[in-house]
Amino acid sequence: MKTQFSDDPLVVQRVLDHIDQRTTDMSESNWREPVENYRSPERLAAELRMLRSYPTPFCPSAALPEPGSFVAREAAGTPLLAVRGAGGEVNVFRNACRHRGAQIATGSGCAKVLVCPYHAWAYGLDGQLRHVPYEHGFPELDKSTRGLVPVRADERHGIVFVTQEPSAFDASALDGLPELIPSDEWIYSIVEDDVMANWKLIAEGFLEGYHIRPTHRETFLPHGFDNLTVVETAGRNRRVTFPFKAIEKMRAVPGAQRVADRVLTYAYHLFPNVMLVTFPDLIALIVLEPAAPDRTRVFSYSMGARGGRNSETSDAAKLAKEFLDAGIAEDRAIHCGQQKNLASGSNEFFEFGRFEGALAHFHRTLDAALDICGHEQRRAARRCPDIEAPNER
Repeated sequence: MKTQFSDDPLVVQRVLDHIDQRTTDMSESNWREPVENYRSPERLAAELRMLRSYPTPFCPSAALPEPGSFVAREAAGTPLLAVRGAGGEVNVFRNACRHRGAQIATGSGCAKVLVCPYHAWAYGLDGQLRHVPYEHGFPELDKSTRGLVPVRADERHGIVFVTQEPSAFDASALDGLPELIPSDEWIYSIVEDDVMANWKLIAEGFLEGYHIRPTHRETFLPHGFDNLTVVETAGRNRRVTFPFKAIEKMRAVPGAQRVADRVLTYAYHLFPNVMLVTFPDLIALIVLEPAAPDRTRVFSYSMGARGGRNSETSDAAKLAKEFLDAGIAEDRAIHCGQQKNLASGSNEFFEFGRFEGALAHFHRTLDAALDICGHEQRRAARRCPDIEAPNER
């Protein structure tokens, strides 16, 4: 199994070869995905269990630029709070006060102390309980044992990954990924949105170029190619390259000096539920949080770079985001229509052709991860003795 993605010169050459030969990357076979997997509550429950036990991207490092910076949102149905500690480390906690369970924070911001808005119990950036108003009313309270409940956090490749529950998956699942978000990126915008479609339908829209001409005729197509992509997999992750017409200028550049910047878009699928898309002047991290079989909560982090934040780079990021948003809106109209048709009885399965190999890889690895997660759950259940029912009186 391939463990890392190709470098820029190799990808550029593969694109130029496809242009010359009028070809594109193709998989060896088709894949049929049952429509029920997009509709079933039981399937969604299994996917959420897997998401909680897999190291999944939570937010970009750029969203936590300094000590006290925090991001609070739900992940796999669980409210979590990520905060940059005093020493620069990232801590992630379950976003619940140890008094009566209120959420400590919402959205994003920066604070020296994390204070519950309900009764003002206060926690340090390390999660330790520091202050309880009128503490004499809690004579048996041991503050050292009542800190925020942590979850595992791994900061790698410019992204904060979280693993909510112990499982057979570990941080080695992140090996082989490149530095996805450079350290000089800054947050341009954070947007939350509800999309009335299954999370997998949304993910699929990023993973093939077969739909570029009919769906993106006036957005992406004038700048790129129809049905011309380079598809790579690395472990459970995948990357689809969408070239721009500007890639032709790379023919005059010596092979080893060819770069991806401004001549192509990389669309990374960070397994299971996160897309990272590179555009000139913008990187977008898009987190797909399943809310129901037919609803997805989408968290989009847009980042700009190139010399730090100023009026010029902000204007460039704004234009890039408007371009990306226009294409995403076209995809979402399709996905919401797909979702409505799932119950129509028209299809028992979706037919992914050889131009859609990244989709087949996604569903194949998702099925395998669900099997692993289910196996671990069954083992855990066997280790727990049955609890006898209380005697009826």
